[in-house]
Amino acid sequence: MNATTTGDGETVYVAREEDERGSKGPFFVVYRGEDRERRYGYFCGNCERIDNAMDAMGRIECNVCGNIRKPTEWDAAHE
Repeated sequence: MNATTTGDGETVYVAREEDERGSKGPFFVVYRGEDRERRYGYFCGNCERIDNAMDAMGRIECNVCGNIRKPTEWDAAHE
């Protein structure tokens, strides 16, 4: 795993073998420790940043480059 630092100065770990497909590049799972017990969030593989958001349906959007992962739970009622 690769170590990186958050905006708050916390060291987190990017698991590049754990990815989710995005529109511009993959999102990699990020953990708070090397033991992978506590998930932190996602790392955008397109712009190499942690600055992203996830909604209740599982959609991830990078706040820097606009990379998007489609919702994991979707139906026409959500539009």
